[in-house]
Order: sequence, then structure tokens, then C-alpha cells
Amino acid sequence: MSQTIDTTQTGTATGRPRRGASQKRPGTGGTDLLHAVPWTLPALILIFGVVLFPAGYMIFNSTRKISVAGVDHGSVGFQNYLTVLSRPELPSILLNTLLWVASVVVLTVVISLALAQFLNKNFPGRQWVRMAILVPWAASVVMTTTVFVYGLDPFYGIINKFLVDIHLLAEPYGFTKEPVPAFLSSIAIAVFVSLPFTTYTLLAGLAGIPGDMLEAAKVDGAGAVRTYFGVTLPNLRSAIALASLINIINVFNSLPILKLMTGAIPGYKADTTTTYVFKLLQNEQRIDLSSALSVINFLIVLVVVALYLWIVKPMKEVS
Repeated sequence: MSQTIDTTQTGTATGRPRRGASQKRPGTGGTDLLHAVPWTLPALILIFGVVLFPAGYMIFNSTRKISVAGVDHGSVGFQNYLTVLSRPELPSILLNTLLWVASVVVLTVVISLALAQFLNKNFPGRQWVRMAILVPWAASVVMTTTVFVYGLDPFYGIINKFLVDIHLLAEPYGFTKEPVPAFLSSIAIAVFVSLPFTTYTLLAGLAGIPGDMLEAAKVDGAGAVRTYFGVTLPNLRSAIALASLINIINVFNSLPILKLMTGAIPGYKADTTTTYVFKLLQNEQRIDLSSALSVINFLIVLVVVALYLWIVKPMKEVS
């Protein structure tokens, strides 16, 4: 009588397990976690020291009454939040913040789309042009903004003189002396600084579009414009979403550009919530109020990012 051999659990008649078969051992999850601790502990300590502890301490300060001298007079609950939210200048500051973020991000993405499309073509000196695009990204934001601050000076600024020489201005103009021109100039500088990262992100997205897809569109009779809006742009969805999301976070929290361009202007007409936090801390020396506004800022960013991800759905596949 021939012996029947069960091969459902083995790879051969010899009873040896199939190569690649799962050989999980019960109870090894905790051991693996302990083995991973020495490798992850430095990163966890860094995250705690740089992110979690300062954030927790900021939240703690936002619920305290702290004097100008830095003396803690005890808990006041949510009173600091109510004080910040009831300030008369806050509505205009929130509007400035919305205009600041929306203008910089939209202009940056639109200009970067054109630059990426141009830099994706083959032309003499393309490598040098691509390297030149990196200059604003490689330079310090403070240094770049300082160059524009001096260039826009009405007395000795080279940009002001150039605009007068080409007759765009009748006389030198104080771009950094009034809230509106200073704010608009800050938007232009922020776009200039944000272009390199966004352009290279979109270039990477263009490189990932299959050539066969573009060729198929041409065979079907689609022109350049229809191919771009029907094939190229939809395939850039993830790249645009990533670039926009990072720009939203960076621009919302940006301090150096507005601080250097509008810091000398009295009042709050050219301020965003981020520069308002700085002024509360520097001018009024209110650690408690500035901490409360920082927490509100953080919550606003979380809500904006969540809404953006929910509406845009960046990981949705292109049909």
C-alpha cells in the first residue's frame, strides 16, 4: 500500500518547508521591539528634545499668567486665548495671513509649472540654467531678503534706481516704508525664494510621466495645449500636491521675510499671525499671550493641512 504524503504544508515530499514560506515564531514581537530600541532611541530623544518638549512647554505657558519680568503667577486656564482672540487687530492680521499664504503658494506653483516645463526641454545650456534656479534656494532667506531690502531703499537702492532709469517710476519710492507696498514686496520675495524647491519637485514629476502616454496623445490628434491639460497636468497631481502642501506650511510659518521687510512699520497693518507672535514677545514681552497665539497658529496649520488633504486627495490615482 502506497503511503500518502501531505504536501500542503511542505514544499516537497521530504517534508521540508517551501522556500519563502512564512515561519513566524509566536511571541517575537516584543523581542523585536526591544532589539529596535537602541537604534531608534537617539531619534526618539531628538524628537522629544526638539519637538515634543518645547511644544508641551509652550502649551503650558499659554495657560499661565507670566509677568514682564518672567514671574509665573499661576494658572489662568484659557484666559490668554480669550485675550488674544478678542484683540481688535486680529481680524486684519488673519486676513493678511490668508492673503500671504494663498498669494505666495498660488503664484509659486503657477510660475514653477512654466519653469519646469521649460527646463524639461532640451536646449543648449540647460544644465547651467537648472543650476541657476537653485541659487535662491541655496542662499540664506535672511541674506536674500536683506539684498532686496537694500535694493529697494529709496535713497541708494539699485532696484529703485533701475525702475527710475527705465521710467517705471518718476522718482524713488519707499517700498519698505508703507504697509501695502512692503507687504506686496514681501510676497514677491517669498515667491522668488520658493521657486527652486517647487520647480524641482515638478521637474521630478515630469520625469515620471511615461513617454508612451504622451506619444499616444499625439497619435490621437491632441495638440500641445490639450496634451498638457489632458495628460501632463493630471499626472503632475501628486507632485503639485506635495509642493503646495510643503509651501503652505513653510509660508505660513515664515518670519524672516516679513520681519525684515515690514518690521520697521508701526502697527500691525502688514503683519501675519507669525509676525504678530514675534511682536507680542518682543514689543510687549508677553510670553503667555505669544504662547497662546502660537498654539492657535499650530491648530490653524493642522486644520488647513487636514482640509487640503481631504479636498485635494493627493494620492488619488489618475484615471
